[in-house]
This record gives sequence, structure tokens and C-alpha cells, in this order.
Amino acid sequence: MAYQEILDRIAAKEKALGCLGQAQLIAVSKVQPDERVAAVLDQGHRLFGENKVQEAAGKWPGFREKYGAVDVHLLGPLQTNKARQAMALFQAIHSLDRPKLANTLARLAQELGQCPDLFIQVNTGAEPQKAGVLPNDTDAFVAQCRALDLPVIGLMCIPPATEQPATHFAMLREMAVRNGLTGLSMGMSGDFELALEYGATHIRVGSAIFGDRDYPA
Repeated sequence: MAYQEILDRIAAKEKALGCLGQAQLIAVSKVQPDERVAAVLDQGHRLFGENKVQEAAGKWPGFREKYGAVDVHLLGPLQTNKARQAMALFQAIHSLDRPKLANTLARLAQELGQCPDLFIQVNTGAEPQKAGVLPNDTDAFVAQCRALDLPVIGLMCIPPATEQPATHFAMLREMAVRNGLTGLSMGMSGDFELALEYGATHIRVGSAIFGDRDYPA
């Protein structure tokens, strides 16, 4: 269990950068056995990330009953037909990526009187297989979401596996600054220290904390 080691690395990097407390650690618990998740909860961590609404719905009510308040963020794609359930389960959604979803969330927010914090996912590498708003469309989409009174607090990206992540972190930071957004959801197990250099406020670490995922066949 490397949870404390990750915390120590974050603290050391932030100290070197002169920005202690800049980033929140999202422990990505998707497809992890309950005992591994419980071990991190037992160490006091209270911010987790999930990729699927259905998995989170089966996992977190029970953990919250035992451990009390736990913040859980949705990191994976959100289908509009799961939006209502997601708004009840998650404190933040990092994958707002299209107008149809924005309109659905806005309608539900009006109906429910509340909405999770939202990050717009940007497809910084313009990869056809990956979700996210294209960089050239991001400013307009931020404006559209604001016109709907959605609580957009930042941007999120997943850099292409074959490219240097620094280029993408820098691009995301530039877009966030240009749009007056303070949240930067970027950096994973292999590059979170680099992401901190570019101002990451939410880093998403899974396997480095919990160990390799055992995906079902």
C-alpha cells in the first residue's frame, strides 16, 4: 500500500515549488477490490475517483454508511441517461464534454436545486477515440456552460499516451487562465509530479496507491 508514499511525494514536490496544499489527491478506486479501498479509507483519505456510475452506486453508499462523509468524483464518461443518478452520487464530475450533457445537467440542476462541481474535459490531443471538447472549441463551450448557470470550476485532460504530457498540461493551464478557471484536473500515477509543476489542483492516482487493477475478463 503506497498511499503515504504518494502523499509524501506530493508534499515534497509542492514544497520545492513553493505551493504547499495546491493539489487534492483523488484516489482512483475504479475496479479495485473493496478491501484495498477500505485500507485507504482506514488511513483517513476521503476523496476518491470512479469511472462508472453503476460501479460507484454499488460501492459508495455502503462505504459512506461505515466511514461517514466521503467525496467521490466521476472521472469517466457520463451518459445523459445516468446524469440524474450521477448528480446524487458525486461531489464533482470531471467529464463534461458536450452540449447535450450540459443541457441535461442544467435542467436537472434547476429541478434538484443543486449540482456537483464540474470540470470540462478537453481532448488536448484531438484523439478521435477519446472523449472531450476539442481545444479550439473549449472557449465557446465554457461560455455556453456558464450561460446555463452550470458550476464549471475547471478543465480536465488525459494526454495522449505517446506524447510528452508537459505540452498538454501547459495547453490546459493556458485555456483555464484564459477562461478565468482555477481548477486543473490533470496528472496520473506516472506524471503527477510534472502536472504539479503546471498548476494541477486535482491529481488522479490509482495504481500507484492501490496496485495494478484486476479487470474482469
